[in-house]
Amino acid sequence: MPENKPRVIEPAAKDPCSGFPTGEQPSTGAQVHVVATGFLALFSIVGFALYGLPFFYDFMVREFGWTRAQVTSGNALSKLVVGPAFGFIAGWIVDRFGPRRLMLAGILMAGLALVGLGGISTLGMFYFFYLFNALGYVCGGPLPNQVLLSRWFDKARGKAMGIAYLGIGIGGAIVPLLANRLTQSLGWQKALITLGVLMVVIAFPVAFFVKEGPAASSQRGSAGQVPVGWVFRSGAFYLLAVGSMCSIGAVGGTMQNLKLFLSLDQKLPQGEIASVLSLILVSSIAGRLLMGWLADRLPKKYVMLLIYSIVASAIPLLFYASSPAVLYVFALVFGIGLGGDYMIIPLMAADIFGVKVLGRLMGVVLTADGVAEALAPMLVASIRDRTASYAAGFAILICLAVVGAAAVSLLPKKGDPR
Repeated sequence: MPENKPRVIEPAAKDPCSGFPTGEQPSTGAQVHVVATGFLALFSIVGFALYGLPFFYDFMVREFGWTRAQVTSGNALSKLVVGPAFGFIAGWIVDRFGPRRLMLAGILMAGLALVGLGGISTLGMFYFFYLFNALGYVCGGPLPNQVLLSRWFDKARGKAMGIAYLGIGIGGAIVPLLANRLTQSLGWQKALITLGVLMVVIAFPVAFFVKEGPAASSQRGSAGQVPVGWVFRSGAFYLLAVGSMCSIGAVGGTMQNLKLFLSLDQKLPQGEIASVLSLILVSSIAGRLLMGWLADRLPKKYVMLLIYSIVASAIPLLFYASSPAVLYVFALVFGIGLGGDYMIIPLMAADIFGVKVLGRLMGVVLTADGVAEALAPMLVASIRDRTASYAAGFAILICLAVVGAAAVSLLPKKGDPR
């Protein structure tokens, strides 16, 4: 009679490039589709909407008589309402049901927001459609794309994230030039409507056909059971949240006020301003590629610290913006930091806490970042309205960037969230 021996199940071998079990490797075509989806969604929702809307702020100030604080407060109030109310819920939905459906809703809401903002004439309607813009950002922007990419890639995650995040740089580089051309031919309001329609046409079809991830059904069935409380009891979570909030606040405060500063304070022509804004986002493309490449080869903590240090060193150049040479140096340096800033946060979070809680974790972190990104621009604009100078506001942004870098320097390298 044969002896009954316990069956030993060997762990599945992993492919050294993808990191997935050899029998469950995703196809190259599916991975390309995922990266293309992230690229086009971020191209539209962040590149066009987030970086495109500030191009129209000075038109609203001139036409409606609104203050700088009022035109930047739409971004602030919408994110302060939407982020805390929906950020963690959006993360839970992504972990439980996958990112695709949430992303589709976000693309539609972001496109509707720009179409609506193209027809406003009152502050009430301005705030109303900015709420839709914030909802679109939460539901279709970085959060679902970061989780989607993290599910499909392991060893090459930094490279995939960097390529997808090129959509932000390319979209942001195109939108000032496109918005300027559309404004000259159609007027600024019809230009906004056109951009909103383009966003949906570009991003919705490819997102509609994307798959949630390898073995998506099993992920959906178990994700909601993975505990997340331990994350919020770790010191690393709070260092990551504070660091990202400070740096994102510095970046957002700069970008949301830059068009106002260059147009109304420096009196630069619209075409030159569009060139500066476009150069920032072109430079951000190089920043995303470089930081994504570095993140696959160096501890992500050091890459994150480098990015935050670049942001802190670039903002002081705005004190010398009257010199065209210095202004373009600012655009190049700041763009590199901008390119890596948003991208490195989920890479660092996944490194420390893992992928299974990433949706809920990033829902909280991105909500906190949204608060900083909302308050910093409005604070800087309010100081400018009161003092007739951006000097104090820019000094605050520099301090924020330095604090962010200091917090990141205290993070663990990998897998030690204590």
